[in-house]
Amino acid sequence: SCHWAPLEKSLTWSSLHPPFRCLYTLTSSPLRSQQIGFLLGSCGVTVALTSDACHKGLPKSPTGEIPQFKGWPKLLWFVTESKHLSKPPRDWFPHIKDANNDTAYIEYKTCKDGSVLGVTVTRIALLTHCQALTQACGYTEAETIVNVLDFKKDVGLWHGILTSVMNMMHVISIPYSLMKVNPLSWIQKVCQYKAKVACVKSRDMHWALVAHRDQRDINLSSLRMLIVADGANPWSISSCDAFLNVFQSKGLRQEVICPCASSPEALTVAIRRYSGNVRRGVLSMHGLTYGVIRVDSEEKLSVLTVQDVGLVMPGAIMCSVKPDGIPQLCKTDEIGELCVCAIATGTSYYGLSGMTKNTFEVFPMTSSGGPITEYPFIRTGLLGFIGPGGLVFVIGKMDGLMVVSGRRHNADDIVATALAVEPMKFVYRGRIAVFSVSVLHDERIVIVAEQRPDSTEEDSFQWMSRVLQAIDSIHQVGVYCLALVPANTLPKTPLGGIHLSETKQLFLEGSLHPCNVLMCPHTCVTNLPKPRQKQPEIGPASVMVGNLVSGKRIAQASGRDLGQIEDNDQARKFLFLSEVLQWRAQTTPDHVLYTLLNCRGTIANSLTCVQLHKRAEKIAVMLMERGHLQDGDHVALVYPPGIDLIAAFYGCLYAGCVPITVRPPHPQNIATTLPTVKMIVEVSRSACLMTTQLICKLLRSREAAAAVDVRTWPPVLDTDDLPKKRPAQIYKPSNPETLAYLDFSVSTTGMLAGVKVGTSFCKHLRTQAVYSGHQSILIPPSELETNPALWLLAVSQYKVRDTFCSYSVMELCTKGLGSQTESLKARGLDLSRVRTCVVVAEERPRIALTQSFSKLFKDLGLHPRAVSTSLGCRVNLAICLQGTSGPDPTTVYVDMRALRHDRVRLVERGSPHSLPLMESGKVSTERRVKHIFYGKYFHTTSIHLLNTFRDGDSTTSLGSLFQYLTTLLVKKFFLISNLNLPWCNLRTFLPVLLLVAWEKVLTPTSLQPPFRQL
Repeated sequence: SCHWAPLEKSLTWSSLHPPFRCLYTLTSSPLRSQQIGFLLGSCGVTVALTSDACHKGLPKSPTGEIPQFKGWPKLLWFVTESKHLSKPPRDWFPHIKDANNDTAYIEYKTCKDGSVLGVTVTRIALLTHCQALTQACGYTEAETIVNVLDFKKDVGLWHGILTSVMNMMHVISIPYSLMKVNPLSWIQKVCQYKAKVACVKSRDMHWALVAHRDQRDINLSSLRMLIVADGANPWSISSCDAFLNVFQSKGLRQEVICPCASSPEALTVAIRRYSGNVRRGVLSMHGLTYGVIRVDSEEKLSVLTVQDVGLVMPGAIMCSVKPDGIPQLCKTDEIGELCVCAIATGTSYYGLSGMTKNTFEVFPMTSSGGPITEYPFIRTGLLGFIGPGGLVFVIGKMDGLMVVSGRRHNADDIVATALAVEPMKFVYRGRIAVFSVSVLHDERIVIVAEQRPDSTEEDSFQWMSRVLQAIDSIHQVGVYCLALVPANTLPKTPLGGIHLSETKQLFLEGSLHPCNVLMCPHTCVTNLPKPRQKQPEIGPASVMVGNLVSGKRIAQASGRDLGQIEDNDQARKFLFLSEVLQWRAQTTPDHVLYTLLNCRGTIANSLTCVQLHKRAEKIAVMLMERGHLQDGDHVALVYPPGIDLIAAFYGCLYAGCVPITVRPPHPQNIATTLPTVKMIVEVSRSACLMTTQLICKLLRSREAAAAVDVRTWPPVLDTDDLPKKRPAQIYKPSNPETLAYLDFSVSTTGMLAGVKVGTSFCKHLRTQAVYSGHQSILIPPSELETNPALWLLAVSQYKVRDTFCSYSVMELCTKGLGSQTESLKARGLDLSRVRTCVVVAEERPRIALTQSFSKLFKDLGLHPRAVSTSLGCRVNLAICLQGTSGPDPTTVYVDMRALRHDRVRLVERGSPHSLPLMESGKVSTERRVKHIFYGKYFHTTSIHLLNTFRDGDSTTSLGSLFQYLTTLLVKKFFLISNLNLPWCNLRTFLPVLLLVAWEKVLTPTSLQPPFRQL
């Protein structure tokens, strides 16, 4: 007897030519499943059996006929409910055939590429499989079984329909639609009917754990087998353990949980018997990527704990063969594809003899090259090994296998790692797809997940960055792309899961429409092509002629010579920045160099030339007397942005020490921010740490002691209490190549990178406040967040001609001040004196944003020609700049498909797949730019640059000091690299108006796992 809950999906039976065969298909919409329609047509299907509810939901023509769906054969739809059927004649009896090799039914299977195959199962295999399941599970007559699985295929069909009928069992079937409404429905039925067996997936156990608090009087003592159908997924062990821990007090016994492994080709491969031995293994994830078994300890993160899926089915023989090439037997410590030799298996792929031979007719070979038996084996599509006592262990599936740079990675492992990074706050559990795409002749990993509607962009990018770091730390593999899409936009399978092949196809077509994307090709594309070698026999004339003939321009440009534009510069005779400051303190002692504004626009602090000089002298004395430092010692400067940081930096130059700017820990988040400070201090080998009195107390607080070992801090000097003495002499570098300072930053993959800058860099910073003598107005990030109009008000109040900002500040003003232009104009805001408003960024120009900004503030006097963009990078602040005297920047349209292959192809405006790109300006002075492959720089973990500003010497904004978000937008895909620069970067000393851009992106302190690589 069977109890059926209401169904929402359609069950399609297809009767073929005699002897009748049945093809089980489950579809949410026939219009969508063209692959299944192709399979039905290839099988010669003409009749479809369905329910009344499904029949009413099908589209119909005005005459009431069901049209022929795209890709489907013409079908006669027949409703099987009793009100549509007539009684058979009394003398009619069904034709019962013997269990022979005729096909009993065809079960469909979806491949990795999305194609649908039909697996044929013979009558003898059907009967033998039911007998083997009866023996393995100990089924008896009148037992009650609760089936949560899809009873039209796989484990749900074999246990809930076929074997149950053979043993006259009582089946209670619960469909997916009911499980979504009441996840505890299957547990309630087990308690109500005192069921002996339940067939579930780890997903159903997880849902029950979430909802079990609302249910009382649960008693699972009647269960003798809890069959876990997806036991082949090694990560199902976590659901099994959690379910046992919660319901063990409700009568559930450990020996009841029986994971099994199955596949459409081999049917049931293995199942754990009731009261059988439970074995587990902790395997090294790194070893598994090379296909070998290495036992490890549970304390590590990079391990995989697997549980056995029981013994091989009765009457079957199993072996493990190498998944690639000749099916050679694996050694005892190797991972291979499990193969089965038995009667109770599928026999072929319907109509595909070639694929059938590769899967259903496999003869495993010994090391000598001979077959182990004359009987063929069947590939199960499962990766694993056979452990002690004949127990079978499965570590993944062939369909989820991704071979990246010769190493094997399983999609289920990547999904489990992503879910371990606080998934419930940002994405939906179970709505994650992992697949690989081919880029530069190798597979690259792509992760796509559905983002929760209440998740902000900042939180999502923080989660995405943590996922990348976790995968890099645990699996030692880079992720090519991590994309978040809106909720309920990914294609679904009939039972609500992610349709992997369709998701991959949308990604390749550029039709995924993600809301947040994080691409890191520099971490995974390691087989970049080598640059072309210049042939000595080809001269400049030949190169020019060749490019003219092919219509290409040489990918090289040079800026003006710096020596030709500053012949009358009085500061030119000085080689070092410390000398320039001493000269300024003597010639213009009362000139204000730096002004710090608060959120109200008033001056919070200021610094003249002589004040900066005297304060730097006192700091130098403190370093030498209290810190006992010598020339060349490293000093960590842990300051918030402001005047103290500037004075401390020049104090280090006066003492001959090498400053390292470090972002101070956040008082409300010491546990996660302080370890990064400690790491930079240790990696830079700082002999001393300088900071304010407030931060000193923070570093020695109880919260700090709980996060790091405070006893290992280097000597900490408080600059709030400075000595009154002057140094005997101020340090002067012996040569321009002497190290001036170190600039550290943490990438999104958790790699710490440092830039060495020589003491001669002041020679190439012609626009510095100290060098040029102009006044720099500083705006801290917190103040700008409080008052978005602070920047423009300061520009108007101080009649600034040249100002620098980032795209985030421009976007903040555009969104926050869009409706306030009239009130700002009434307050006297005037931007007519602005000559240049330069957007400093490490990305292509955002045309729409700059145009919106210009139009919005046009009424306040801002000239459209004043807004321009620049292009730079971390070690080259200004590669290109746009001048006001030059022509309007050129906008071209390029083909996005060519960009994905790192090529440029110009197209017309409005062309399909076109992307507008605006000119970034001319190459800056004393700069030479060559077109190199973009991935070259990102592979260096430590960048040595002795003469940084020879390659870049433009002014920039204080916003670039704190956090950069470099975005290369390619229509529907993003190439994003969060360069989390220390917010005390030496670009503090550069601009006319130093503007803070507070980019709300991932802080380096959250990048914890990869740090131990250093």
